Amino acid sequence: MATAAAAAVAEKSVIVVGIDDSEHSFYALHWALDHFFAPSAFNSPYNLVVVHAKPIPSSVVGFAGLGAADVLPIVETDLKMIAARVIEKVKEICSSKSVNDLLVEMVEGDARNVLCEAVQKHHASILVVGSHGYGAIKRAVLGSVSDYCAHHAHCSVMIVKKPKIKH
Repeated sequence: MATAAAAAVAEKSVIVVGIDDSEHSFYALHWALDHFFAPSAFNSPYNLVVVHAKPIPSSVVGFAGLGAADVLPIVETDLKMIAARVIEKVKEICSSKSVNDLLVEMVEGDARNVLCEAVQKHHASILVVGSHGYGAIKRAVLGSVSDYCAHHAHCSVMIVKKPKIKH
């Protein structure tokens, strides 16, 4: 009987949700939980993997040379604190929606690569990411994680946009 239950869990499709410390990514997490895991997580045909890509300190500092060695440990500590806060918030949100069977990963690297690699590693059926809603210029300068994933992830990609508040 135990092997039948294990086989049923193994047969579930995997949803990977990419998360950072932005309200857009937390909105996407809420959206995924409400649409794929509601009203009861017990009946969901999906396993949930939430992935936070922690930037590499040198990519955040953006310079080398004199002083960089002094700044990097401070940046690293700050990035670790942000990652811990993000992971804690993810667990709280999932718990509040009665989704307790999840895997939360923190992987160091560029979010575009980290998310595409997570899709392959977990054989995901769907990748859910939030949209920051950047305009064309900002997207060209910063690069769009959602756009990259839509073109390179080996699964369906759901880009969740937070509705604009009407005044």
